[in-house]
Amino acid sequence: MKVLRTFTVVVLMLSAIGLAACGRQGSQGSGPAETAGRNVDQAAQTAGNAVDKAAVNTGQALSDTAITSKVKAAILAEPGLKVLQINVETTNGKVTLTGTVNSQRNSDKAVAIAGNVEGVKGVSNRLAVVPDGSG
Repeated sequence: MKVLRTFTVVVLMLSAIGLAACGRQGSQGSGPAETAGRNVDQAAQTAGNAVDKAAVNTGQALSDTAITSKVKAAILAEPGLKVLQINVETTNGKVTLTGTVNSQRNSDKAVAIAGNVEGVKGVSNRLAVVPDGSG
């Protein structure tokens, strides 16, 4: 959605610049076509940069979502860990684990599992150890 919004803004900017350039009279020896061409080139460069940045951000978001899914699946596959009590969030490849576990051993196990998932750049352990069996 953010990429679509960025793209729409860029297209509107290009249209406005192109229309403004077409309506101007040339000054100091440059014709309207030359001025319009320079304005369009500059706007196209700006638009290209915005689209590149949006694509990188979208790619990172998709990558983070994939990492989160892989970490959740790995935790679910591990006996003794309850994926519904461990929340996983990923930002720029860095995983944050929150929630509860029933022992420090399980907390350490969850961190190790998350750290071994492809694409994970680091793990922040914010798991609470609740020894009464509720984690």
